[in-house]
Amino acid sequence: MVLTTTASFGQEVDTTAFSENITLDTFIVRARNEGFDVPNFIRLIKEDTTFYKAFKTMRLKSYNAENYINCLNKKGESAASLVSETKQIYRDGCRTMKTLEEKVTGDFYTKKGAYNYFTAQLYASLFFTSGKVCNENNIVRGSMSRELSGLNRVEKSKVQLKLLMFNPGANIPGLPFIGNKVGIFEPDVAKMYDFSLSAETKNGVETYKFAAVPKPEYRKKVVINRFITWFNPNDYSIIARDYSLSYDALGYDFDVDMYVTLRQVGDDLLPSFIQYRGNWKVVTKARERVNFKAEFTY
Repeated sequence: MVLTTTASFGQEVDTTAFSENITLDTFIVRARNEGFDVPNFIRLIKEDTTFYKAFKTMRLKSYNAENYINCLNKKGESAASLVSETKQIYRDGCRTMKTLEEKVTGDFYTKKGAYNYFTAQLYASLFFTSGKVCNENNIVRGSMSRELSGLNRVEKSKVQLKLLMFNPGANIPGLPFIGNKVGIFEPDVAKMYDFSLSAETKNGVETYKFAAVPKPEYRKKVVINRFITWFNPNDYSIIARDYSLSYDALGYDFDVDMYVTLRQVGDDLLPSFIQYRGNWKVVTKARERVNFKAEFTY
């Protein structure tokens, strides 16, 4: 049994779209009747920054990573790959990285040792460290404009793609043709989605599952095709997120699926597993079909 709530959430979440589209399963309906504040929970989801913060906090931690990157050709066969184990060391406000083991196939690197694939460059900018990097922080508020300021076109593109992948649901400034289509919590975009809230066991933990999927008539007009997040009901921390993004515009197109799990390490929420499948075409660049997986141990 699934019920559609008709309570007005407009004042709490600043949009009436949720009041029309949020669907509650019987467990959530029962919890609501016992005092669970659904409008407040939806507001927390709308304003959540913990997912993005978790990735920024990685820069301030020591950890081991197992990295798997596979670059595919037109036939779906492996054209290049990297399998490695790395160790990030964070000490005295600075991070460095050691490569403990590495195996490479195909043209993963250029003859000069640079990354031959844009996705590999993006991955390296996220999870690899060259030399010593100091004076970073995990402040999220206002960080988007700071990260984009003063960059050249290529570096700005990397940051925009990083924000698109690791801060899904938020508006990303400067992405051509997309505008605010990724801001699924904005009223004009939210009306194109069906939202649901249910109880589900995830990774052996009882969770609240929030899902957003486009209405059938809008499937070809949206950027985010799937947005699912599992929350710990005790403190509303994110346990996992599964999402899909695609877009086709003049000059570039992309089709990306990502699945990420987070875990609590002391007082911090940190990524523990990432799985990515992506198909990109950017003007002046060859099409890239790259899958990657990463596991982190703190």
